[in-house]
Amino acid sequence: MQTDETDQALLDLLADNARTPVATLARRLGLARTTVQARLDRLESSGVIEGYTLRLADRLRAPLRATALVSIEPRSAPAVLARLRSLPDVRTVHTTSGRFDLIVGIEAATTEALDDTLDRIGETRGVKGSESLIQLSTKLDRRA
Repeated sequence: MQTDETDQALLDLLADNARTPVATLARRLGLARTTVQARLDRLESSGVIEGYTLRLADRLRAPLRATALVSIEPRSAPAVLARLRSLPDVRTVHTTSGRFDLIVGIEAATTEALDDTLDRIGETRGVKGSESLIQLSTKLDRRA
């Protein structure tokens, strides 16, 4: 689906606060409320807007974050992904090209929990090796 400048302006407003009332969005865009509602409906039904979500404040998230760079055996991805899905501290998994096959985002409440998750990743059948990076602070996050 093609989006125009008005759609993009609407998406930008929603990115700032997805709970902004339609009437407020309409006022900020200089459009009728029914026009904005119709655009929202179209953006949702076409899949441009996949949903609305909750972003927790950093103080409510687990205090330790790490990234594990994981190399896996050929054709072991389904089993490794199933194992990663079963680990509660694993938050994201991305495939990548290069020396590592997966980038695994981890959030843990304690160093012991982080160590346990990293151990479980390393002992997973199909994992050739991993390297972990503990995140000390966030300097830029455009998703927030």
